[in-house]
Amino acid sequence: MSEMKQPASALSSPRFCNMGTFMRMQKVESAKELDFVIAGAPFDTASSFRSGSRFGPSAIRSISAMMKPNNVIMQVNIMDELKGGDIGDFNITPGYIHPSYEAIEAGITNILKENACPVVLGGDHSITLAELRAAAKKYGPVALVHFDSHSDLCDEVFGQKYNHGTPFRRALEEHLIDASHSIQIGMRGSLYDPDEHKLAEKLGMKLVPAHKIRELGLEALTEMILERVEDKPCFLTFDIDFVDPAYAPGTGTPEVGGFTSLEALTLVRSIKDLNYVGFDVVEVLPAYDHGEITAYLAANLVFEFLSILAYRKEVNMI
Repeated sequence: MSEMKQPASALSSPRFCNMGTFMRMQKVESAKELDFVIAGAPFDTASSFRSGSRFGPSAIRSISAMMKPNNVIMQVNIMDELKGGDIGDFNITPGYIHPSYEAIEAGITNILKENACPVVLGGDHSITLAELRAAAKKYGPVALVHFDSHSDLCDEVFGQKYNHGTPFRRALEEHLIDASHSIQIGMRGSLYDPDEHKLAEKLGMKLVPAHKIRELGLEALTEMILERVEDKPCFLTFDIDFVDPAYAPGTGTPEVGGFTSLEALTLVRSIKDLNYVGFDVVEVLPAYDHGEITAYLAANLVFEFLSILAYRKEVNMI
């Protein structure tokens, strides 16, 4: 019999880390020879209203047991085309953003070093800064495709530079993203600064608010995204509050007037031809998630992204 090991100590690994695998995939120890790696970043200390998205990764993994490997619309079986698994959660430090950033960046760096694509379950949106730091080390400034109801371009929140409302301002300052090939999609709701959406343009980004998307239509939006990003290495970040709270109630800063779950899945699927180097889905907060519908939507978004990787491999795009 192999040696029995003690459970992980909560003094080194938070109790809410490493509680199962996505879609009951194989648990992996490294990204070696893999196409993708699922990882959790259960950090929510940077939340500005409701906290609890630290439990997002475990909720997404739990309900993902419902998922099956065949994507009928894209005509791919993700595990026939791809090699991948779930590496567990990064051992973040609850209450301390910079040590948590270091853990996330190191974990993503190790995945990218093996030329695998990181697929991260959040956590609040502050985690994306650490992921972009790792991506930029490998690829240089990357294109950002950002689905959200908030731009997250604040300079400070509560007088602090690092918060879930500031990651993309910091990413621009650190030259982690190529603003000229990046796009923010779906912003809406009331604001303190009436010119907040104009700030994106001043910083070199393109921002398409929700009401403009309704005027344009989803097909025109898809064309806009593809034209903006072109063939640049691209990081896709999806804040679940892009979706209307009628479909995704389990989130920390909900905004009404959003998009349906069908529209969200359709949009992600429609930009399958981009050159992806990373993905995350963030801000799932199980305590407010009636019937696990938010977590299940997040799991389906991950599945659509994995289907894109499978499609791209099948047609020899990666």
